[in-house]
Amino acid sequence: MTITVHGEQELAARTGHLFAKPEREFLCAATDLNTWSHRRHRAAAVGDMADRVAQGLTIRKLYSPAALADEEQRLHLLDLRSVGAQVRIAGTGLPHETIISDRAAMILAGRTVRGEREFTATTSKILVEGVYAMFEAAWQGAVPLEEYLTVDLPHIDAAGKAVLRMLTTGLTDEAAARRLGMSLRTYRRRVAEMMRMLEAESRFQAGVRAGELGLTS
Repeated sequence: MTITVHGEQELAARTGHLFAKPEREFLCAATDLNTWSHRRHRAAAVGDMADRVAQGLTIRKLYSPAALADEEQRLHLLDLRSVGAQVRIAGTGLPHETIISDRAAMILAGRTVRGEREFTATTSKILVEGVYAMFEAAWQGAVPLEEYLTVDLPHIDAAGKAVLRMLTTGLTDEAAARRLGMSLRTYRRRVAEMMRMLEAESRFQAGVRAGELGLTS
């Protein structure tokens, strides 16, 4: 069985029975938590996962660094880790956002069409095993959450964080400096400092990288 659906409501209606009760292993790979779950379900998910892990289910969740840019998501991932789920952070973005249940059923998240995400669900053994192998390769190269969060991060003061937030707004240097109450010369000097500190090749990359590391909150 292989079907394509549009939106989470149709996904749940047509494929929910395939993923409701995994018995051995449940895998998830996503850019961030918003790919698969709504905020209102996260607290309940932690309790459910605790029960499932206690019953012997292996839960592995793989995310890109973007999942750590938001404090709420970081705290949720730590909650998942605390109840026994295995959480790792990939060094780069994940090309295949997927859920795999017991190596028997799989969902792949696709593009957004008319405001709704497109999903492909399949029970094809060949397809599932192929994506499972890619998940394993990405998992082996990823860093455990607790290790990723304890790496030495650059110290950035409040003014530096404000400058980093400006880098993704598209404002001109003059407008950003005015908004922050800095002289243009000071603003540009701080931008250069932030780029060196984050080893970024462009201003936009510096802003994105800072967000991924949670340095702008």
